[in-house]
Amino acid sequence: MNRVRCLVFNAALGALDYRVPEGMSVGPGSVVLAPLGPRQITGIVWEEERLPANDVPDAKLRALLEVLPVPPLSAPLRRLIEWTSDYYCAPMSAVARMVISSGGALKGPGTMTEYRLSGGMPERMTPQREAAIDALQGEQATIRELSGIAGVSEGVLRGLVGQGVLEPVLVSIDRPFPATDPDFEVPELSPDQHEVAGRLVEAVKAREFAPFLLDGVTGSGKTETYFEPMAEALRMGRQVLVLLPEIALTENFLSRFEQRFGVPPVLWHSSLKSTERRRAWRAISEGNAQVVVGARSALFLPYRNLGLIVVDEAHEVSFKQDDGVRYNARDVSVMRARFEKIPVVLASATPALESLQMAESGIYEKLDLPSRFGGAQLPHIDTINLTEEPPERQRWLSPRLVAALEDRLAKGEQSLLFLNRRGFAPLTLCRNCGFRFQCPNCSAWLVEHRLSRRLACHHCGHETMPPETCPECGEPDCLVACGPGVERIADEVAEILPEARVSVATSDTLNSPERAAQFIHEAESGAIDVIVGTQLVTKGFHFPELTLVGVIDADLGLEGGDLRAAERTYQQVAQVAGRAGRGAKPGEVLIQTRHPEAAVIAALAAGDRDAFYEAETEARRHAGAPPFGRWAAIIISSEDDQEARQAANRLGDSRPQEDDLTILGPAPAPLALLRGRYRYRFLVNARRSVELQKIILRWLGTQQFAPGVRVGVDIDPYSFV
Repeated sequence: MNRVRCLVFNAALGALDYRVPEGMSVGPGSVVLAPLGPRQITGIVWEEERLPANDVPDAKLRALLEVLPVPPLSAPLRRLIEWTSDYYCAPMSAVARMVISSGGALKGPGTMTEYRLSGGMPERMTPQREAAIDALQGEQATIRELSGIAGVSEGVLRGLVGQGVLEPVLVSIDRPFPATDPDFEVPELSPDQHEVAGRLVEAVKAREFAPFLLDGVTGSGKTETYFEPMAEALRMGRQVLVLLPEIALTENFLSRFEQRFGVPPVLWHSSLKSTERRRAWRAISEGNAQVVVGARSALFLPYRNLGLIVVDEAHEVSFKQDDGVRYNARDVSVMRARFEKIPVVLASATPALESLQMAESGIYEKLDLPSRFGGAQLPHIDTINLTEEPPERQRWLSPRLVAALEDRLAKGEQSLLFLNRRGFAPLTLCRNCGFRFQCPNCSAWLVEHRLSRRLACHHCGHETMPPETCPECGEPDCLVACGPGVERIADEVAEILPEARVSVATSDTLNSPERAAQFIHEAESGAIDVIVGTQLVTKGFHFPELTLVGVIDADLGLEGGDLRAAERTYQQVAQVAGRAGRGAKPGEVLIQTRHPEAAVIAALAAGDRDAFYEAETEARRHAGAPPFGRWAAIIISSEDDQEARQAANRLGDSRPQEDDLTILGPAPAPLALLRGRYRYRFLVNARRSVELQKIILRWLGTQQFAPGVRVGVDIDPYSFV
């Protein structure tokens, strides 16, 4: 009898065997619909020998219902799912669910109804109808989308449909994307760029696995350089994936891409509508999407004919997922390239120490762009010791930084102030009784956001209106904002330089591609004098008139005891410094700090990256930390504190005793309460030779956890909260 093994999207069930009905053709990778009790579930046919055996007799097997109309998942993608599951101690079904990330795409080709103006006029004209007709000239979209474009309710538009002013148009959901032209506008490259691009083009032509670390200073033209191997892959009829760490960077990248290749790439990120995700997923799986630009989840899409992967800003922490499958897209991209037998380019001005170590050991090939494009010079960097040059009382900008801002404003040049802290103030308290506003769901303070008039938790999203009186003592007008956030810095700039046009750039204000595009347009057109932003503005942006960067508190990132705190601080400050002087005018960077003697601050001021990385490498080697050792975190959580604590203690009592393995904990996590769950944490440190994942899974397998207890495993953790 013809039986197959299916990976079903239920972590508790694992693999299930089914009977293949007569006349149905399936093979490994086929996406199928299968019965499970009274329900129907999606599954992926898998090689029997690669999943646990199933002892159900043939006679009891139920039949598959349908092979879904999508191409089978390729063998390299199935191997990637297996590897990601094994390495990150995650259920295979959870990884596979990231591949089948558009349920609508599984239904096959389809049509939808859009609407456009017919040229007719309504019987009765109202101000809303008139505004809608004016706004919708030349537009065609769904009623919901047209409502957003016109700024009127869907009811107004449905009324226009009823009167024939808007006419329906049946369109294919899966209409093809415009073709990319690899020779649309070939740029003039510098000698360094030309040499690096040539090596990458060779690797694309060779159709073999080749990992590259593209290490180029800020402004060296890394993007234009890796566009050339992308063009070669397109000439060969192959697909290209570009991963970006932030949705806000997408708009800047898109304009450069369209200038080079004539049309925009295919996008993949969380802000896409379901119809857009469906269209993109099907085009990718059928091989019709030529270049895909997306967030980390784009890595798991079912590309038909992948020829190159580029990870831009490859050092970025946002490539690490902190819930669900806790994978690092930078590392998984290298593994996908290995399984697909294609080149992968990790591009960064401040590579992760792990990537540099891989290059030093010869596993990655390192390509350098040591100078800025077009003769632009790297900015002059200086520190401001806040203990010797303090700001005025109740201010956060030192006199020297204020003078530099005034100078740039007088010259008509732009400035950027960097503080990696959203909102107005990180803490609000009562000056009368000392009450502090804390999140009810997390062990974290509520952050004041004056622009939205909210107190917000940045961990769970809880928001509340600031009260008129203290909730504890009832005293009015006694609430005090403590410490600065970017909104407070923007207010200070507005007081000092009332004529300056100030823009706040954070994930709160640039929370959609449209807002990001508007910000970029305003900055490039000179409509902004001073940008105040978080880490969002440290990378990817190119504003030729921006000549001053001020780092408000360079010591902020060094707090908290994070393993990578010094490296992350160096990367952020070096990246934001790289925004200055990218055009013809020289740039200046002023770093405010209370610890100018700290190794990371001194290295930044001296522009001596190699010295910093050497010192950081030795410190990691001594501590047995990555890349010389392995870390893993195990988080036990429950809505009941006692239940979580008891589960953690029982697990601690059964800890394995292995050579070259140290287990710390259990201890309350730094964020002991997160989203209403109490959390206890183990930290595991091991030598690289230890089979860490197998030990952890064996250890966890000795325990029976209560239904309310969750156990999360984080291999190679980036967050230590």
